[in-house]
Amino acid sequence: MFAIEVDNLTKIYGKGETTVTALQDATFKVRPGELVAILGPSGSGKTTLLTCIGLINEPTLGTVVIDGTTVADGGWHGGIDLKRMRREKLGFIFQAHNLIPFLTAQENVMIALEINGLTRNEAKKRSVELLSALNLGHRINNYPSALSGGESQRVAIARALANRPKVILADEPTAALDTENGKNVMDLLKKLAVENHSAIMVVTHDHRMVDGFDRIFTVSDGRITDEKIS
Repeated sequence: MFAIEVDNLTKIYGKGETTVTALQDATFKVRPGELVAILGPSGSGKTTLLTCIGLINEPTLGTVVIDGTTVADGGWHGGIDLKRMRREKLGFIFQAHNLIPFLTAQENVMIALEINGLTRNEAKKRSVELLSALNLGHRINNYPSALSGGESQRVAIARALANRPKVILADEPTAALDTENGKNVMDLLKKLAVENHSAIMVVTHDHRMVDGFDRIFTVSDGRITDEKIS
């Protein structure tokens, strides 16, 4: 079974003279454990691709299958609980950290775990493991206002990874990080792809960060070229 299956995925904004085709006839499959980089200039359709797969942006045409479940078929598939799918199957790392300001770093990670049914003690243990892996073990009790931009982004990354999702979608996850921490994040994603058998798709402008990726998708004017890395 594939973790992600996309067939003729198309997203069109506007009508008439204002019509913009942000994504056109995207077709590909990603296996569990594969790490895919998405490259392309600003406005090429990279983020649109992620948000359609991530059940945030409803496709205009085409199908999307996540972990064997059809979630979109010319629009959202009838009867699908999108919130539950996002919660149980997907981890999304945005450019903006979107942390809850009145929760500590640890609590921001724990809330994702507790919503999915973990006990408080289990959530505490898992959150410490993740934050420590991202060099934030000393910041677990800090609120977002006391964290730097890079630290806040790493907390958001820990939150996205908390439930060991089958699919991880990352939109410029290292944009706010220095080179060392950016490399640490990418190394962690590679490790998770293997250990958790997760399919991971990462939008990045930094070609230095794609070392060790399995495939590269190049997006230009809404069209995707798939390149396997030898």
